[in-house]
Amino acid sequence: MKEQLNKYLKTLVANDGSDLHIKAEAVPRVRIHGVLKKLGNEKLDAGAVKLLVKEITTAEQYIQLKEKKSLDMAYILDAKNRFRVNIFYQMEGLSIVMRLIPVEIPGFEELRLPEIIKGFADKSRGLVLVTGVTGSGKSTTLAAILNRINENHYKHIITLEDPIEFVHRDKKCLINQRAIGQDSNSFRDALPAALREDPDIILVGEMRDTETIDLALHAANTGHLVFSTLHTLDAKETINRVIGMFPEEEQNRVRQSLASVLAGVVSQRLVPTLDGGRIAAVEVMIQTARIVELIAENRDFEIPDAIAEGHDIYGSQTFDQHLYDLVVSGIISEKTALEASSTPSDLKLRLEGIGRGTSKELAKKAERETPETDLDAYDFKEEEENR
Repeated sequence: MKEQLNKYLKTLVANDGSDLHIKAEAVPRVRIHGVLKKLGNEKLDAGAVKLLVKEITTAEQYIQLKEKKSLDMAYILDAKNRFRVNIFYQMEGLSIVMRLIPVEIPGFEELRLPEIIKGFADKSRGLVLVTGVTGSGKSTTLAAILNRINENHYKHIITLEDPIEFVHRDKKCLINQRAIGQDSNSFRDALPAALREDPDIILVGEMRDTETIDLALHAANTGHLVFSTLHTLDAKETINRVIGMFPEEEQNRVRQSLASVLAGVVSQRLVPTLDGGRIAAVEVMIQTARIVELIAENRDFEIPDAIAEGHDIYGSQTFDQHLYDLVVSGIISEKTALEASSTPSDLKLRLEGIGRGTSKELAKKAERETPETDLDAYDFKEEEENR
């Protein structure tokens, strides 16, 4: 079964896919440019999937899976391709989802991220949150930021991840990567310990509970640069989520602390491009005197306007501002921009000012999508031989 799994994964890599889905009593599927496609027509029965899980997990991991009903782990295909793995129980048996994590860390130019995000790599303290739904590229953006720090600054970086995704080799920085469950029992244990390990920068894989958030705020307030992620849609919701996780009697304290240490929020939404790929539409909130005031005074509803107004001076941008730029640059269609927009009616009015001819031309290109055909799980051999 493990050999068959590797064939599926090689097919995924050869077709520029991102995820492999294996479900008991179903045909395996791969996600390519956001679209799920079948790998052939053969279903895997519950026994085959269970056997595969036993082959790719250690005895300790398998016990943990049975106890907790889900398991996070990493899987190494070869020297160039690693995978983040989640195994879980569902009605038919077990399911496996494997997300491709390239060994080579992509740069800002390759990811086509806004230049302003590079500035977070040069900060010496504060809290930077990268947010978005699952699969929006949060981990990749964080890896690009850490890699830039590693190439330009002499720092000690500690990462706390579940599991470790991108592997960072020491360049100018000394980097210690700790896997939760393997190198530490929990984020709650690892984060206080990290503060005693002389770090300059701490990456916390995810803000999962109030204790972790409190410790991250404390670390940022005591002169460290802290990076973390949240599953929120934009900067305003991120602030509301962080504060809202605490009991009402503690929310004002957390709000004041967050206002003083929050260096920025990067929120992402992956959208399809006209050339068949995907790109991250990005909202970037930068800490300014006005942003600090709005957070501290519980005027979160004014934050989107403050971000938009700071575009020319500070380099901040809302989703709609970035989506507009992507349409004007011919990277995405107007239809895609409106579907991803926070305020579609406002964006539509703005887009109407750039010329309907251009807009229609982009829409026509968007209709020429690649066929959503299924894949032969063994075509990768031929592709590799032709390279």
